[in-house]
Amino acid sequence: MAQTVGDFVWARLAQWGIKRIFGYPGDGINGLLGALDRAGDTFDFVQVRHEEMAAFMASAHAKFTGELGVCLATSGPGAAHLLTGLYDARMDHMPVLAIAGQQARTAIGAHYQQELDLPSMFKDVAGSFTGMASAPAQVRHLVDRAVRIALGERRVTALIFPNDLQELPMEEPPRKHGAVFSGVGWSPPDVIPKQPDLHRAAEVLNAGKKVALLVGAGAKDAADEIIALADRLGAGAAKALLGKQVLPDDLPWVTGSIGLLGTKPSYDMMMECDTFLMLGSGFPYSEFLPKEGQARGVQVDIDPGMLSIRYPMEVNLTGDVRSTVAALLPLLEQKADGRWRETIAEWNEDWNRTLVERAEAKANPVNPQKIFTELSKRLPGDVILTSDSGSCANWYARDIKIRRGMMASLSGGLASMGAAVPYAIAAKFAHPGRPVIASVGDGAMQMNNMAELITVAKHWQNWTDPRFIVVVLNNQDLNQVTWEQRVMEGNPKFETTQDLPDVAYHRFAEMIGLSGIFVDTPDRLGPAWDEALAARRPVVLEVKTDPDVPPLPPHISIDQARAFTSMLVKGDPNESSVIRNTARQVLGHVLPGQ
Repeated sequence: MAQTVGDFVWARLAQWGIKRIFGYPGDGINGLLGALDRAGDTFDFVQVRHEEMAAFMASAHAKFTGELGVCLATSGPGAAHLLTGLYDARMDHMPVLAIAGQQARTAIGAHYQQELDLPSMFKDVAGSFTGMASAPAQVRHLVDRAVRIALGERRVTALIFPNDLQELPMEEPPRKHGAVFSGVGWSPPDVIPKQPDLHRAAEVLNAGKKVALLVGAGAKDAADEIIALADRLGAGAAKALLGKQVLPDDLPWVTGSIGLLGTKPSYDMMMECDTFLMLGSGFPYSEFLPKEGQARGVQVDIDPGMLSIRYPMEVNLTGDVRSTVAALLPLLEQKADGRWRETIAEWNEDWNRTLVERAEAKANPVNPQKIFTELSKRLPGDVILTSDSGSCANWYARDIKIRRGMMASLSGGLASMGAAVPYAIAAKFAHPGRPVIASVGDGAMQMNNMAELITVAKHWQNWTDPRFIVVVLNNQDLNQVTWEQRVMEGNPKFETTQDLPDVAYHRFAEMIGLSGIFVDTPDRLGPAWDEALAARRPVVLEVKTDPDVPPLPPHISIDQARAFTSMLVKGDPNESSVIRNTARQVLGHVLPGQ
């Protein structure tokens, strides 16, 4: 049988080193699917329950491996379903290739069934490159450019194949005017700023007495270099949420997460520093960074478009973090005064006591923070963690203490609900010998994550380590938005939009062949985690949590206090519980045990 266009697409992707495809079938890609079948065991095809999940998995695959993530969908609705997951990859600068089908070339433009203007639809999310094939001889360079641009620019690209083209005999480009001959191959360069710019940055950093670092996902391969730099400068370091895995939390100068979901030491450090070094982060909330003019700034980022857009930096360095920090180190002077770090360590000690006391505060029935403090001290050294967006991300950010060797990620720039379980699945396929734990709210479980447990049930027996845990915070409330209504808008909880039906998530897990554990008392949390971590099959750990425990920000502004008071005046349906839990959280450190 002659090689078809579909055969060539997969053969070319195999030459590029692609081994895994996340997708869902449909008649718009039947030619590609037939060719994928003929490719045998060249690829691992992961059939998802929904195309959006395939795109989330492709994004997570890129995050947890550094490789290109690939997702596949049919024409029309299948292609449209990919968009949310693709935007997740785009917002977090992940290389992902989306492959979609299209109606026959003779039907395009005829308002045909399931015919969408896919080049226009993908234009924003895959703006660096979207290619629609119209002739077999064109396919070679479309595939090569889509892969190379996605990897080289860390962007989303898209390829669109009309269904009648997929089964045509493949043709090499003719050697004549109008044809091009592309090739396979790309490797990442070391991008280092010029020496004069490095010297300018070193001058700023050497002059500082209170240096604060902010590290993000762009620094994830530079832990050793950053630790050496921080030790040289006597600096403290905060972590953007996507940079949670970069530095271990057992270092006394690491203050943990920053922002609304962050820690008080991170906030205090930024408010008091005189020098600010930002490494591989696009952290968006400028109110948690030093005030303009307070600190001299240096930033390192591989993407020049991300430089000096959160804080007016004095020195902007375009480069990859690891190589740039390594080049900076010889230019930095060893600081002898350790008082700044001593102050940061004292802040951390005080904050960690506060976290424990908040987690131990009474709640009805279970304080959600205690789920994460109990987990943190039991984490396997090689664990991979994911979290959904919502209130569970608050506790994931603050109460989970990362150690060297662990991995962690979530939907950062997009902050989409529904990403935790597909992220965890992608992590498990990429690292089948490592335990994976996903933290999910009940809203996200009902939205789309329950369905993806079926994917887990289908594949888990192929994983060398069966430990795969989904902890579900069941509070029957879209909790993050409920608290935003209260604290940002000064409005009571709007029950019509916020209340969720109660679902027995652990029983659903049991129904599809997984293990289920249910906890509705705080004393059961520790033993439940022990049981889940010792289980020989994937586990859904459902915890009945109190929706009225406030996810307090590290700093309460006057506007937030005023809005909260205004909400109470208007009358919240859970008013007495909200007041009682807020008092316990705010005063627990002052009056422990009260």
